[in-house]
Amino acid sequence: MTLAPRVLLVNPAITSARNARFPLAVLNLSAALEDKYAPVIIDGNVDPDFIANAVRAAGAADIAAVGVTVMGGPQLVSAIALSKAIRERHPAVPIVWGGGFPTVCPDAAVNVPYVDYAVRGQGEQTFVELLEALAGGRDMASVAGLTRRSDGAIVHNPERKFSAASLARRLPYEGLERPEQYLVHTFLGRRTIGYQAALGCRFRCTFCGVATMFRGKTALLPAERLEQDLQFMRDRFGVDGIQFYDHNFFDREVDMVPLLEVLAKFRLPWWCYARADALVNLSEQSWSLVRKSGLRMAYIGAESPSDWLLHDIRKGTSSNQTLEAVETCRRHGVIPELSFMLAPPRDPEGETEKTFDFIRMIKRAHPATEVMIYIYTPFPRRWDDKNSASARMASELRDFEGNPVVFPATADGWAEPKWVDYWCHQDAPWVSPQLRRRIVDFTTVLGCRYPTVMDIRASAWGKRALRALAAWRYRFQHYDDPWELRASRKLIRHWDPRVMSL
Repeated sequence: MTLAPRVLLVNPAITSARNARFPLAVLNLSAALEDKYAPVIIDGNVDPDFIANAVRAAGAADIAAVGVTVMGGPQLVSAIALSKAIRERHPAVPIVWGGGFPTVCPDAAVNVPYVDYAVRGQGEQTFVELLEALAGGRDMASVAGLTRRSDGAIVHNPERKFSAASLARRLPYEGLERPEQYLVHTFLGRRTIGYQAALGCRFRCTFCGVATMFRGKTALLPAERLEQDLQFMRDRFGVDGIQFYDHNFFDREVDMVPLLEVLAKFRLPWWCYARADALVNLSEQSWSLVRKSGLRMAYIGAESPSDWLLHDIRKGTSSNQTLEAVETCRRHGVIPELSFMLAPPRDPEGETEKTFDFIRMIKRAHPATEVMIYIYTPFPRRWDDKNSASARMASELRDFEGNPVVFPATADGWAEPKWVDYWCHQDAPWVSPQLRRRIVDFTTVLGCRYPTVMDIRASAWGKRALRALAAWRYRFQHYDDPWELRASRKLIRHWDPRVMSL
């Protein structure tokens, strides 16, 4: 009997083991490969020696390729170190990158000697067809969604059409080493899982990797599949909380109701992403299901109080809808978690201060509202983007000294600290050092005045102390250099939810 070729799938480190969730990207790839190949999964988030172990596994004679899932930011740095190590020891083994970074920056992904192929968008079928091409059973040019080098030039094969096939496949959790280690203690429960019930989003926000990957397409998984998975998770692992890593769970109400009915049956506390317009348009009947299901918090992309900016970034919502969504969530017992993108290239200082005032107004009306603060960092234009408006916006990008912004041309360039910060929405070339400090200081004061409910590590007395210490600064808007708050946060081990997740 001929054994199936093995394929090494690696999730490079991006967080600590205590915060690791199921590596959904490589699990989805593994499920797609199982009929023809023997997937081997290595997760750098729980394996401190993942590079050495991956290099060892890549040396097996029957390895057909190494697939690496890569997000921009810290994971890119880990992926580069991994890929360089494998290339040095096993130069003939094909190295394939997929995920957010190669989808947004495919040229930069293959413009390095340690990556052979970049998979754009949904990667399951593209990766299967690429493996067939590597084995000689298919023309490489016929693999949709692939970026490669040919005769010294970078070639982008045609786009792959959206597919909901992955939602119908059960993920092979048993392929992980000790699946129980991915159950974490959060404010939702002591055994919280990461789960995905939806793909894509109908909107195309300019700063969002989901928009680049799915290009306006979306799908929800069948209700039967959700019920089977939750039953398995509850019976097998004792799961008591769910963190939905969905791109847009609250989309069309008619599609969402069957899933809400399943969640209402299990009544497990859950957290998810949502849009303000979807929440305010939800019927009272569906809100009844939401309450019964146990939704604790909804992450809402508010982005800005300026409707002109929401229009320019193609958000599709308004500031009034943000306010209405906050009130709607409050009325139904759901904590709204609002994310804001500060310091856009056009009037970064003025728009930042306007957003500060908007946040303060929301906190006066509904103090329990959670607030996440980031810097607006649009992605580079795609190679095939012919839109005149996006071309104009890209040409107008200037750093704070007035020089044109030039994005890195290689993965190594994107791994530089300033571009890691850019990818993580922590800094941008047009943000001056003074404005950057102002944003950091405001975020510190706000976070201490209103400690997040997601922080289950800090003590109750510690949170009360932070609130008291920050009260005068917040009241008088004296945000500059809150040194005593920074010291106190370290003392009580107060976490930043932008870094620690739930």
